[in-house]
Amino acid sequence: MTIRTRLMLWMGGVLFLSLALLAGALHYEWVEGQRRQTQGRQPEPAWEEVGEVLLYYALPTTLLLFLGSWWLLRKSCAPITVLTRAAERIHINNLQERLPPTGTGDELERLTDVFNSMMARLDESFTHIREFTLNASHELKTPLTVLRAETETALRDSATPAAQREIFANQIDQIVHLTRIVDSLTLLAKADAGQVTLALEPVRLDELVRDSFADAQLLARPGMITVELKTCDETTVQGDRHRLKQLLLNLTDNAIKHNQPHGSVQMALQRLGDSAELLIRNGGPGVASENLPRVFDRFFRGDAAHGSGVEGCGIGLAIAQWIVRAHGGSIAFSSQPGEVTTVTVRLPLAAAGQLED
Repeated sequence: MTIRTRLMLWMGGVLFLSLALLAGALHYEWVEGQRRQTQGRQPEPAWEEVGEVLLYYALPTTLLLFLGSWWLLRKSCAPITVLTRAAERIHINNLQERLPPTGTGDELERLTDVFNSMMARLDESFTHIREFTLNASHELKTPLTVLRAETETALRDSATPAAQREIFANQIDQIVHLTRIVDSLTLLAKADAGQVTLALEPVRLDELVRDSFADAQLLARPGMITVELKTCDETTVQGDRHRLKQLLLNLTDNAIKHNQPHGSVQMALQRLGDSAELLIRNGGPGVASENLPRVFDRFFRGDAAHGSGVEGCGIGLAIAQWIVRAHGGSIAFSSQPGEVTTVTVRLPLAAAGQLED
């Protein structure tokens, strides 16, 4: 039965019941009036009869119509609400979620079946993409390792001409860059497939930030960029030390690379309530407002990054976002082109029980 047919039958039933109630009331008043005339009693004034009909019959009938219509619409829209809440829970990392069947046999049931079939096809497609990425990155590692070893051997050979040495050195740089891309793709593909396990333990985040600050000063030296650590509150989080180091390296390296000569980078770690907030600011070219929603997309690089000759492939922020979310935190990116760009990371502090463990 279609939704239209069911609603028509329900509304027709409620309307019939309301009209029957009103007709019964009018019939009762008519019979009562006839009985009064038969007994020789004075009939009620017309305005009293009309008032009684409106008060005792028309008002309840209207109320019944209102409540019945509200109940019917609520019952009809209930499956839509359930489907909407279920659909909201579906995202790229939760494609196995399926909408519950309504059991009504109407258009919503058909829509649910179509939607679930579409989600099954999407899940299968994304699974194939992840498997391809994992297999391709795995297969690329061996030839890249061989190419690097052979090129380094040729570079160390004393018989190699100087001009050829420069070519080999450039080739090694490109091989290293390509290897980093392959490693990043492997990490993201494994993370999407749920194959990355975090070694959670209490970690002094302020110590990692100080280490990252020292590393950032070395990375910033060629571009004569100033790196400052504004504040560094003592904070402990429950996390994976290796992944948190990777997060800090990605963010600081990104802030230094996308900067300007003699620019600056500011770092700050603050304890805010039950969270640790890390701020990393730089004064580079920034990101246009229309590109901000895409900064965490894989392989996305803003126009300024494309035209500046900055090394990178647009995966660093995607990895940073995955690390933060895997630790139950949040990451935000804001930018005022030509002025300041800020990355804000918030991580939950370790609970007292976790510190004791």
